[in-house]
Amino acid sequence: MASQISDKKRTKKTKKRSRVESEEFERINSLNWNPTLTEKDDAFSFLIGSNELEGGFLCLEEIDESEYNLGIAKSSGGSEEKGKTKPKKQKVDTKNEELNGEAKGESKEEIEEVEKETKQKKKKKMKKKKKDKINKDAVNEAEGNEEPPAVTDGNDDQEQDSVDETEYYAWNELRLHPLLMKSIYALKFKEPTPIQQACIPAGSHQGKDVVGAAETGSGKTLAFGLPILQRLLEEREKAERQLPENGELDDKVASAGLLRALIITPTRELALQVTDHLKEAAKHSNFRVVPIVGGMSSEKQERLLKTRPEIVVGTPGRLWELMSGGETHLVELHSLSFFVLDEADRMIENGHFHELQSIVDMLPMANKSTDDDSQKSQNCETVSSVQRKKRQTFVFSATIALSADFRKKLKRGSQKSKANDELNSIETLSERAGMRADAAIIDLTNASILANKLEESFIDCRDEDKDGYLYYILSVHGQGRTIVFCTSIAALRHISSLLRILGVNVWTLHAQMQQRARLKAIDRFRGHEHGILIATDVAARGLDIPGVRTVIHYQLPHSAEVYVHRSGRTARAHSDGCSIALITPNDTSKFAALCRSFSKDNFQRFPLEMSYMPEVMKRLSLARQIDKISRKDSQDKAKKNWLERSAELMELDLEDNDSEEERVNNHKRKKATSAQLTNLQEELKSLLSRPLQPKTFSKRYLAGAGVSPLLQNQLEELARQKNSNNSGDVKRKKMIVIGQDCVEPLQALRSAGPETKLNLKDMAEKRRDITELRRKRRETKKRLREQRRKQKKKLQGKE
Repeated sequence: MASQISDKKRTKKTKKRSRVESEEFERINSLNWNPTLTEKDDAFSFLIGSNELEGGFLCLEEIDESEYNLGIAKSSGGSEEKGKTKPKKQKVDTKNEELNGEAKGESKEEIEEVEKETKQKKKKKMKKKKKDKINKDAVNEAEGNEEPPAVTDGNDDQEQDSVDETEYYAWNELRLHPLLMKSIYALKFKEPTPIQQACIPAGSHQGKDVVGAAETGSGKTLAFGLPILQRLLEEREKAERQLPENGELDDKVASAGLLRALIITPTRELALQVTDHLKEAAKHSNFRVVPIVGGMSSEKQERLLKTRPEIVVGTPGRLWELMSGGETHLVELHSLSFFVLDEADRMIENGHFHELQSIVDMLPMANKSTDDDSQKSQNCETVSSVQRKKRQTFVFSATIALSADFRKKLKRGSQKSKANDELNSIETLSERAGMRADAAIIDLTNASILANKLEESFIDCRDEDKDGYLYYILSVHGQGRTIVFCTSIAALRHISSLLRILGVNVWTLHAQMQQRARLKAIDRFRGHEHGILIATDVAARGLDIPGVRTVIHYQLPHSAEVYVHRSGRTARAHSDGCSIALITPNDTSKFAALCRSFSKDNFQRFPLEMSYMPEVMKRLSLARQIDKISRKDSQDKAKKNWLERSAELMELDLEDNDSEEERVNNHKRKKATSAQLTNLQEELKSLLSRPLQPKTFSKRYLAGAGVSPLLQNQLEELARQKNSNNSGDVKRKKMIVIGQDCVEPLQALRSAGPETKLNLKDMAEKRRDITELRRKRRETKKRLREQRRKQKKKLQGKE
């Protein structure tokens, strides 16, 4: 039955085909055909029956296509490519038809061979695509696991049209390239900052070297980044205008594959951040920006440098490592047009960045005109006359101090500076880097050097109470991102372990961490709205993390410059923020010196609700006990593991000489400590399960302990929410804890009032009085000791 049904279907199909073919044959047969030969109709009759030629040579007269429904669709002007692709499909179809037609007479083996060949071709194409994908992923991974730039569609143009250019009128004075303006529109920078307004004309249009100083968070990265991109775009356009007649770009004019800008930063995090900013600015100009920093695979970075990027951002250590290893892209500095030193004051600190000196010595001097340099420039065919301009040097910092004869020193040139001179100041660094005498010096630092919208405060406390006040700030005023700075890694580890025991989620950042862990900590801190980062001075420079509301100085820095950079992590780019310094009696003189350097006589005390402190100290004492037990246990384990590992390496057997009694005692001791640890943990857990409440908190009456500024602020906020939600819908609302987690430190500081201000002169006098009192006590103790000794000698002599 099935075979009969299939046969019927086939017959129906064949009837339909024959009908269609007959209709087409009649339509074509009705056309006016003329024979090409002038003979009679039977001119080809002698070929009938032979296989040499079937049919005749006929031609089609000019006819009206519309009469026979043979109209050809005309391609539109903008869709030429689509018209080209259609014939290809037709060719493929005809080929398939031919193959199918030939296959009727061919064997199955030949058909299988054809199919195998087509499959192999498809496999080769897929392999090529996979290889290209792998190479792209490798490049992105070496750049710091960043995603490749998205392919721009027509949506970008629509966004560009929707931008109101009148809002960005302040940028028009700087006469930037349209592609750079497109990036600025995307970044939504409505107006340039003062440092950008001063540096961009001098660097991009006047071609001057620049020494720039401005407060932290003032936009110094784009102040040197936009002039670099502006000049590179201008040179590229000039090269395109100089195209020869044959329409190909001359090798002597092309700038692709040459190192044009070298930017050096003191820290890895700052280098990666500068790279991200420059990539955003160069998004539409197709210039490649690559970071070269330590802590990452040097092989990946060498692979990145093989793509020959125009701009390289790096740290001195890894840059010099690759340069000394003979990396061709970094060693060929004849094409360098820009040399940038960001955070230059950190570069010249004692004992830091000896590699920077070696890199600066490798730079070809603009003032030199030696035979070697001329030969190098002549032999290099790829360097155009456009690129042989004098190199521009940019030196930027948050603090700067230049002598009156700085320009005279630059005029003398770097040839007179000794090669053995250390880079101990910004002046010598600029001189050795080949900065010209007509350099633009732009100093926008104010007398206090700190940001205008930064509110500074301090908490006067004892050494043993520091941890408690830190926990109080983070738990009661824990809104917004907070960075806690320490000067030592030991203090950082101590704080982080205590806070984790107390249930506060913190991330750490210090120099002994691996680069991957450091980047992960910064990314997680960025991703959390109320994140807490405990860091050393590694994070003090250049890190631009939005939403940092508070900076806490757990330990005071050693210099005023570091204090400026620490406090500069907040109140960035026209936003506000506050800094809190925890000051012990030993830090009073250091803090007074800091204030004198900023020309400050008065300083605001951070408002504290002392009724919280007993509860805070109770939790903290439990956390300290837990930390002490767990630390001792981990130290014992580490010591035991070290002994076992060393014995295993030396192929020795460890003997246990402890007696049975000692073993029993050790077991009992361990059991007791573990029981004590579990009890302490349970007690702390029960305390942490309740909200932090002041000692005078009344459960019956809301204002039984008095109305504090914190409580008043919260009540006002609740009243506002109630007025705004006066709709008829009754919804179940969340529980609100009164007097906790409501006011951020800046708000609490502003609502504290002027009476909390303290005169530092009185503070210094008190400190002097305390030291004088201690000195007198020591003298009296010494005198009493001597008297006792003399009395003892007299008694011994009498006996």
